[in-house]
Amino acid sequence: MMIMKLAVVTTAVLIAASPLAYAAERPSSSAGMTHPSAADLNRLTDARVTIIKAALQLTSDQEKYWPAVEEAIRARAKNRQARWERLEDLRDEGPMEALNDNRNPVEFMQRRAASLSQRAADLKKLADAWEPLYKTLSQDQKRRMAFATIVTARGIRNAIERRLEADDDDE
Repeated sequence: MMIMKLAVVTTAVLIAASPLAYAAERPSSSAGMTHPSAADLNRLTDARVTIIKAALQLTSDQEKYWPAVEEAIRARAKNRQARWERLEDLRDEGPMEALNDNRNPVEFMQRRAASLSQRAADLKKLADAWEPLYKTLSQDQKRRMAFATIVTARGIRNAIERRLEADDDDE
């Protein structure tokens, strides 16, 4: 029974990772790999939330912690998409325009610090949201959570590696 559940979760994770894999394999007009569109990211986030929740099989007592976790996952994904869109805008300008517009290294460092601060705040919010729920998880639920995380990370890594191999083949 447990093997069947893991097989279902693995399949669902791989399906959920497919929009990211597709985005990693799409050619870009600017510089190689593009990032997922907002619609792709929303579908991926929806799938990720569904898969994690299904893999955990939360009890009714644990369900009360889930909304904060889901909101943190979605906020982090939304902010990631906003960062990617800003990067795409900079790439669309071209290198010379970007250099002319962003010559001030102090302003560049300030923008970078603000971006890193946002990422840190998003991750802290996610960790804070997970903490009370994680404390209530059984060892079996923790194993399923770790398994889903590893499978998702491998799927993303494989998509990136395929894209890099395709770039090598094109040269």
